[in-house]
Amino acid sequence: MYVNGQQLTEDDHFREHLEHGIPIQVYEQALHRDIGFIDDFTEHFIKINSVLYNRRLHTFISRPGY
Repeated sequence: MYVNGQQLTEDDHFREHLEHGIPIQVYEQALHRDIGFIDDFTEHFIKINSVLYNRRLHTFISRPGY
């Protein structure tokens, strides 16, 4: 189970959020960029709301219950 506010970094984190429909929030540095459900992910990108976010440039936070 994920805690609200937990940072996601591993493939397993993203896979579980995708499979279980757990929303995540996206930050670029300290700025909020998006919140939603993962559409897909690769080694380099996370796709949320049809937008690709670079895993090295963005921070992904778990938002269960949002």
